[in-house]
Amino acid sequence: MSDPLKLTGMVLQAVPTGEYDRRTVLLTKERGKITAFARGARRTNSALLAAATPFAFGSFTLYEGKNAYTLVQAEISDYFPEVRQDVTAACYACYFMELAEYYTRENLEASQMLNLLYVTLRALPRPEPDDELIRCIFEMKAMVINGEYPYEAANDTSLMEATRYALSYVIRAPMQKLYRFTLQPEVFREFRRVQDYYNSITVDRKLKSFEILRQMTET
Repeated sequence: MSDPLKLTGMVLQAVPTGEYDRRTVLLTKERGKITAFARGARRTNSALLAAATPFAFGSFTLYEGKNAYTLVQAEISDYFPEVRQDVTAACYACYFMELAEYYTRENLEASQMLNLLYVTLRALPRPEPDDELIRCIFEMKAMVINGEYPYEAANDTSLMEATRYALSYVIRAPMQKLYRFTLQPEVFREFRRVQDYYNSITVDRKLKSFEILRQMTET
């Protein structure tokens, strides 16, 4: 058996498999997106019961197999309880998780995307900024990390100056300062229109969590 690996990451997805197990998708700093099986994690006395759930962030000990990893231990530093307990925040968080899974790949270092997820989930329970602004910022920064954002958008003179400034800020801001601004309604409408357009042409498949989020926010 190979030596155990200790990876820093977050659970993006967890689904039941077999009688008592869970199949998880982890986004890790060191190895990007990986699939890991948590044996017996659905048993009530399992040490992995809480760890093998979405949003769990911390240090994971795994063994590497041919096609997947086996999760054997976890030291969770944050479960994001405020997000879990708020239906709206949880819907946004699930969308961010699915979008992060879309953008990341196995065995490719993902420290920036992991950091983006972490600071975004910390921002969601706060009264400001607005959840929809958080969505637009997350989408934009994810594109920047993935090298897909059209930087010329921040110089488009057909946009309001305040909108161009907000776009430039998100592109350049460090993660810890990403969610420290709000926008006037007319600026936010334009900012969201720009981001919705680029999101529609960049993400080439429908994300189930986004459809659920749209239905929820429209009602």
